[in-house]
Amino acid sequence: MIKNIIFDFGDIFINLDKKLFAKELEKLGISPLDKKWKPILDDYEMGLITTDKFLNYFEEKLSISKETLKTAWTSILLDFPEERLRFIQQLSKEKKYRLFLLSNTNDMHISWIQNNWGIELYTKFKNCFQQFYLTHQINLKKPNTNIYQFVLKENNLNAKETLFIDDTKENTDAAKTLGIHIWNLIPGKEDVTDLKTKNLL
Repeated sequence: MIKNIIFDFGDIFINLDKKLFAKELEKLGISPLDKKWKPILDDYEMGLITTDKFLNYFEEKLSISKETLKTAWTSILLDFPEERLRFIQQLSKEKKYRLFLLSNTNDMHISWIQNNWGIELYTKFKNCFQQFYLTHQINLKKPNTNIYQFVLKENNLNAKETLFIDDTKENTDAAKTLGIHIWNLIPGKEDVTDLKTKNLL
């Protein structure tokens, strides 16, 4: 029986344009798939370096201005459909499940979201969850299994009573190895608002 639900953020609640993001970064000479950039990208996502250090790094390495990189970096972020907010507010109100958010989110992205949505909407959303885990704040990253172990241990959750929802198969596969139930949601074909019709709970 599911008692706990852990949600991803991007392409679960806020829509993303991952293709545009990759294209904009590649224009600047930064391919997310290029192994030479992986350490700096991972460090930033896990909050091991500040936004200033991240921007300075690429300014020095590739002569990219900070504003240019900021624009490219936030190009991934799109809209937050109202029906998804209503869905999570209703689920929270029912108090049937313990709700958590677990997202690979960096400082620049969450700052953009807070500014774009406004703090009132952001706070409404955040308050739907018992814990709101962003990777740059906890220094861990999906799909590494230690991030799921951290959430389970911190909140005394039983993996067999926990459902994890994420759009990235690599992330759900990792959670599954710990005995967590999963829904690898396919954006464009499925929506988090379909949760109760999925026979996952």
